[in-house]
This record gives sequence, structure tokens and C-alpha cells, in this order.
Amino acid sequence: MIKRVSRAEATVVPLPGRDWHTYIGPENIPTERVSLGVSVFPAGSRPPGHVHDIQEETIYCASGRGRIVTSEGVAEIEKGVLVWVPPGVFHATESDGPEEMELVCFFSPPVVPGSYEKRDPS
Repeated sequence: MIKRVSRAEATVVPLPGRDWHTYIGPENIPTERVSLGVSVFPAGSRPPGHVHDIQEETIYCASGRGRIVTSEGVAEIEKGVLVWVPPGVFHATESDGPEEMELVCFFSPPVVPGSYEKRDPS
């Protein structure tokens, strides 16, 4: 079985500084190994960072520009750039504008949207 999901069909979860659009996840597709969605950051958004304890995250910038900030360094991002974040690494996302930034985010294993918010890395 294959499944098609459009932006209009994606579940939207408001998160600090962004909206998360779930395209693939255990809540809408019988997947056990991956989840994928799009985070939409308004221009100038700088939500607090977070940690995914067991998920590795691959982030592809579909539009806009900004950066992924970790204790290990800063990865500048713009359309066409990909960043990989290993499990357990605290990271924060900053959107520079002037337009919103859209990041396609792939997780393995699947992530529950918002389960990682309000986590202090210390």
C-alpha cells in the first residue's frame, strides 16, 4: 500500500516559534521506522532549542534562510542545504527572514511532535 499526503491533509501542530506539518508518522501511516514533516518558521523566529533523545534528524531547507545552532557549532542554512543532527544533541533553529523558512525534517525512529519541547539540555 502507498499513501499520498498533501499539505492540506497534513496534521498541523503549533509548536513554539513554528508550525509543524506532519506528513508521515505513526499517527497517520503504518510506519515504525520514520517520520517526516515540514516546520514553518515565520521570519525572525528563534524558538528555544530542544533535544531528541533517540531520534536522528535530517533537516532540508526548502525555502528561506537561517541557522541550526548547537554547542558544537552553527550550520548556516538556505534553500537547498541539508543538516544532520545526531540523537542527543541540543539544537535551536533561527529564521533570518525576510520570508518564512520551511524545513523538511526527517526522523528515525519516528518522533512524536512536541514531545521534546520544554526540555533543558542541562
